[in-house]
Amino acid sequence: MRREEIIPSAARLTNSLRDLGYEFSSAVADLIDNSVAAGAGRVSITIHFDGPDSWIRVADDGAGMTGASISEAMRLGAARDYGEGDLGKFGLGLKTASLSQCRVISVASRTAPNRRRIEARRLDLGHVTETDRWEILHLTGTERPEPLIAPLREATGTVVMWENLDRILNFRDPWGGWAQRHLMALAEQLELHLGMVFGRFLSGQARWRRRLHITINGTPVEAWDPFVRAEPRTESLPVKEFPVAGGLVRFSPFVVPAQREFTSDAAWRRASGPRNWNRQQGFYVYRADRMIQSGGWSRMRTQDEHTKLARASLEFWPDLDEAFEINISKMRVRLPEDLREQLDRPVAELVKRAQERYRGGDKRSPRPRPPSGPPPPPPPFRSGAVPASVDGERRGAGAEEARSATLPAGGGGNGSGAVSPPSGGSGGQGPLVTLARPTAVAALQRAAERAGHSDALELILDQLRRDDPEVARELGL
Repeated sequence: MRREEIIPSAARLTNSLRDLGYEFSSAVADLIDNSVAAGAGRVSITIHFDGPDSWIRVADDGAGMTGASISEAMRLGAARDYGEGDLGKFGLGLKTASLSQCRVISVASRTAPNRRRIEARRLDLGHVTETDRWEILHLTGTERPEPLIAPLREATGTVVMWENLDRILNFRDPWGGWAQRHLMALAEQLELHLGMVFGRFLSGQARWRRRLHITINGTPVEAWDPFVRAEPRTESLPVKEFPVAGGLVRFSPFVVPAQREFTSDAAWRRASGPRNWNRQQGFYVYRADRMIQSGGWSRMRTQDEHTKLARASLEFWPDLDEAFEINISKMRVRLPEDLREQLDRPVAELVKRAQERYRGGDKRSPRPRPPSGPPPPPPPFRSGAVPASVDGERRGAGAEEARSATLPAGGGGNGSGAVSPPSGGSGGQGPLVTLARPTAVAALQRAAERAGHSDALELILDQLRRDDPEVARELGL
């Protein structure tokens, strides 16, 4: 039988991969997955505005990569084995996440602390389109831009840099105020997203992983606990474990306090989350301690004002990826049918208790005193051996704090009705100020809930936030 190898068109395929559904924050989070897999303890994100020459850089202090390893990491479907606790899966994240936002990806790395040798490679979509070849460029000497190699001068690690940000700064006037404000808004959204997705790593509660420190233009990212376990009146219901596809899924339900039961107004506003109270109810799905779904009932029930205090974590390990239908961007999961059946009764009990708490939560009782100490870590849970892994899709990266010319990141705007004013406190974190959502938007949400199309409305509102952030802010989104 005669065989013929058919090689895909590099130009067509790479351009098609740009539309896999990544949002800006999820694309950056995918890069940080590689930093975690490389054993990094610090990740420094720099967002630099310079009109059409703006760039974004992610640097960490992991083990670093050899030149051959960088080349392999920049291959589509990188050849590597994933451990049970690895955050990666397909060998596509570095490329697909980056290409969804920019046209030029550069990767530099240093492996030896006693040697200053830095390896650097570049994937330029313009070059691939022009030549229709799967080629990357080896950067040497003056070909390497200073921001790419600066974090590696004094430390080992890896740096990923995005240039030609056509999907981020797609404005007719890249020097205009709209472009700069858009980049600032993205920095604020990114801060909240990373604090949520990597909350367990930032707080030191991730199992079998070192504590992670993330900064955006020098501002530390703070962990966000959706279950506000630091509040004394948060109620923890019995934890249950369910067998699914040969593994285990842990269900941990919580009823968070009503507004008057919080220790402070600031604590209540922070607990509202990036998407506000009603949309933050429901399941928080964790894969290997990394959050991949924040709120929502996964079509088991609709969101409701009276159940907004109900939140629950669902935890599983990558051995159940197929059962949960994890997608490439790790932004979507689908609950297995046998898990849905097992969750029916526990979810009903959680919702009932949350409704009772909601109805009794408006009584004017003295606020409890703030607790001392951090929230307790989640109890040990594993569905298989989870070895500490240092084999990321790429390894490590030296960290460097933002330079003086970088764009300052906001301290907590959330794109959903909350903004963070500047603060002189440590870390640049100011108290959140919640803006009342206009009656028209609230009416739309109620109508969408009654029609059974809440998810569709939220997708439309999310798209509005991305396409026209100024209008979204005026609406309080």
